[in-house]
Amino acid sequence: MFSFKSFLKALVFLFSLLIIIIIFSGISYFVIDKVQTKNNLMDIEEYSPISTLVVPQNPSKKSKYPFVDVHSHHWDMPIADLSGLVNEMDSLNMGYMINLSGSGFATFSGNQTLMDLNLSKSLKNVKENYPNRFGIFVNLDLNKIDNDDFAKSSVEILENGVKEGAIGLKIYKNLGLNLKDSKGVRVSVDDKRLSPIWEACGNLKIPVLIHSGEPSPFFDPIDKYNERWLHARQKPRSFRPSDRYPSFETVMQEQFNMFKNHPNTIFINAHMGWMANNLDELEKHLDSLPNVYTEIGAVIGELGRQPRRARQFFIDYQDRVMFGKDTYKKSEFDVYFRVLQSLPDVIINLIYEYVGFTPKTNQELKEAIDRWCKHDNYVYQSVLKKYDHISLSAKEISSYTMIYHNYKE
Repeated sequence: MFSFKSFLKALVFLFSLLIIIIIFSGISYFVIDKVQTKNNLMDIEEYSPISTLVVPQNPSKKSKYPFVDVHSHHWDMPIADLSGLVNEMDSLNMGYMINLSGSGFATFSGNQTLMDLNLSKSLKNVKENYPNRFGIFVNLDLNKIDNDDFAKSSVEILENGVKEGAIGLKIYKNLGLNLKDSKGVRVSVDDKRLSPIWEACGNLKIPVLIHSGEPSPFFDPIDKYNERWLHARQKPRSFRPSDRYPSFETVMQEQFNMFKNHPNTIFINAHMGWMANNLDELEKHLDSLPNVYTEIGAVIGELGRQPRRARQFFIDYQDRVMFGKDTYKKSEFDVYFRVLQSLPDVIINLIYEYVGFTPKTNQELKEAIDRWCKHDNYVYQSVLKKYDHISLSAKEISSYTMIYHNYKE
């Protein structure tokens, strides 16, 4: 028979066992740490090298030109004092900001009435205080997709929002990934039940900024070949395993179908459509869909590792690409400014080598860069005649031109 005495004995035994486990774990951790230290081993997340490179620094805390951020989220805008945010915008030289989360903290509440109330408050806050500094987008609750009045009520919400001052519609990434209808079936990006919404935006002349899917590595196996492996380790919920989610290709094709089926509606494909790592594919995408634009939010790293290719892309598609940051954090904008406003020394040197002279003015530098980007054949005499100075001989110019063509991406 189980007695109180037996219970105490069992409790003491379990407590003793717990103490032993803790002591053993502590000793094991200590030993492993010593072995790692002795053999210079460490976890990859501990590796934080300090660069010894000494070069001139070119900090860019403020944009050279006023700019518009088309992709930002400010969840407290219905009630926030916007003066502090505007001061930060001024310090960045940000002229105008789009808050995609017009419904604020109610955006994912599942309560469209509350979402609409918050939208009205956001619009009122902006109108009364800084009407020329912010644009607000509408948010819709797509969970009601099976309701008989879903299409009609969604269109009415859009129309009312525009009347109050909203200038666009934001669609979040749950569409196409984990949004399901009442039958438990995944709602695809090109679901026909959503067509009245896209058509209404076209009729209202407002754009739809849509975030579909995730970067392609987020759909791949998490192994040593995945370049986002560390991200998966730190934020495992970001990844989309194939047993629970559609493939990257499936989601992107659905989005493509939706864009194509609604040519009279302007779409902004957020995050460069997750094609910043394949600009050739993005070019085909934009060429085939004249109603689609894109923005660079959260993909600056992809652009930074292919500076020449990215720059040429921006030149060729300058009327289709917008600035976007996504998560607002003032201290992170300088990275974008440095990537977008500066050319690495290696590229500058290649430009000088290719054109065959050292520019003495900003205008000459601009023309040198234009000549380099357009891959024009260099004509020694024409440059000498135009600028009356040249830094290399004709023989050197010829050899450097060959070097340049070998460097081309």
